[in-house]
Amino acid sequence: MKKNIRYTLGIETSCDETAAAVYDAEKGILSSVLFSQIALHEKYGGVVPEIASRAHLEKINGIIAHALEKAEITLDDIDVIAVTNKPGLPGSLLVGVCFAKALAWTRNIPSLALTI
Repeated sequence: MKKNIRYTLGIETSCDETAAAVYDAEKGILSSVLFSQIALHEKYGGVVPEIASRAHLEKINGIIAHALEKAEITLDDIDVIAVTNKPGLPGSLLVGVCFAKALAWTRNIPSLALTI
C-alpha cells in the first residue's frame, strides 16, 4: 500500500448527480466531472430514487474515466478514494460507496467514506 498521498479520487452519488473529481495534494483540483439527472426527473416533479440509482449505475464508470482523463492521470496514480456516504438517498449512496470500495480493493488503496 502506498504511504504518500498525492492523488485523491472523489466520488459523489448522494442524490441525482453523478460526480467525480481528482485532487492533487500539490496542485489542487485537477478535474471535476458531473452528470446531472435533472432531465430524467423533470416529468415527475422531483427526484425518483429508483431512477436516480439506476442512472448512477449507468454513468459512474464513464464519469470516473472522464475525470481521470481530464486530470491526465490513470487509476494507477490514485492513492486514495473518497466517497460520499451520507446524507442522501440510500440507493444512490450505495452505488457510489460500493463502486469506491470495489475500486479501492482492486487497486489495494484505501477508501474513505465522507459525510457532506
